Amino acid sequence: MGLLEKITEGRPLKLKRDLVKTLKRGNPWVFADALTEQPDMIPGSHVALRGKDGKVLGRGFYDPFSNLAFRMCMLGQRAHLDNNWAVHRFERALSLREALIDPSETTAYRLINGEGDGMPGLVVDVYGSTAVMVLDGPASAGFWSADGIAERLNKRLGMRSVYMRQRVRGEAQGMPILGPEPVDPVRFKENGLTFVADVRKGQKTGFFIDQRDNRQRVRGLARGKSVLNICGYTGGFSVYAFAGGATEVTTVDRAKPALSMAADNWYANGFPMRSHEVVEADMFEFLEQSRVRQRRWNMVILDPPSFAPNKKSIPAAENAYIKLIAAGAQVTEGDGLLIAASCSSHVSPERFVELCQDGVGKARGRATLIGVYGQPMDHPAPLALEAFRYLKFVVMRFER
Repeated sequence: MGLLEKITEGRPLKLKRDLVKTLKRGNPWVFADALTEQPDMIPGSHVALRGKDGKVLGRGFYDPFSNLAFRMCMLGQRAHLDNNWAVHRFERALSLREALIDPSETTAYRLINGEGDGMPGLVVDVYGSTAVMVLDGPASAGFWSADGIAERLNKRLGMRSVYMRQRVRGEAQGMPILGPEPVDPVRFKENGLTFVADVRKGQKTGFFIDQRDNRQRVRGLARGKSVLNICGYTGGFSVYAFAGGATEVTTVDRAKPALSMAADNWYANGFPMRSHEVVEADMFEFLEQSRVRQRRWNMVILDPPSFAPNKKSIPAAENAYIKLIAAGAQVTEGDGLLIAASCSSHVSPERFVELCQDGVGKARGRATLIGVYGQPMDHPAPLALEAFRYLKFVVMRFER
């Protein structure tokens, strides 16, 4: 079985803007307003893209119903998309992970990162012997063969279960593609620590794999510190902090199921429950109450959900980041570490550092920048596609 759905050939698309340089530099996205027309075709149809001069620039797949109308898969006038091309891309992605991941220490990672691996619209995360697949919209679903990919995951990696995730009206839904449905949380290792993930209903594919390297950074900085983990979800940063020598950890989230799993992850690593405070609360309310009570921590981690899902939301998102960082600074001990993260692709790393400055200033403090980090190497991004470099992780030393 091939990795592509049965090929549906569509008529060529033509650019009305000169995007040749952008495409050749590696940005694979063409939006609807850059095309001379948006013809009616089956989502996922294979099409050639022509420049303003009529010459073929490459081939990809098309979505007549999306603003992101075309995704380039291969450049060149002789580009040809078939199963051999798809298998080559799959094996290329696998070889990178084999070089990056030590399976004796880590069994959860991103195997395929869509455009970053030259496989647009396809994400595959691995959790032990379970894989979670995400196809980004109807065009990706019409282009990639879920059954074929699942079969190859079984053949090449021994996956016993492959589960398809999608979001419908904001709610996570899915179905098993191979093997049994993973009803129970899936157990896995990350940098020698033990975690469980709800791959059916959890955020993203069940766990924030993209924060793995940053969790390890927290582990290296936590010795002897009291740690506050805001928007702690299932407690990833909390577990790493205690593994790194934190004296006590407080995990705050408003989702009770996530906090229950945070406690499970703590227990799975054999840590004493008396050292872990779990609080169900709104992040701003908790931080304000802590400020009033003059309660402070040596390390404060702020890892909120995306405040800027689109460009229109950027002004409100920036104000929310400033407010959160200021509130976090107010409960950080002098010379403590204040850590702020953003997964909003519409906020650049440079701009996020400025927002950290504004937040610290609003709290009437100062900070030294220790480092600015992003996602791990199993989340590669095309150099020319800034939206794929979405994760920002800013570590600061706070001064009162």
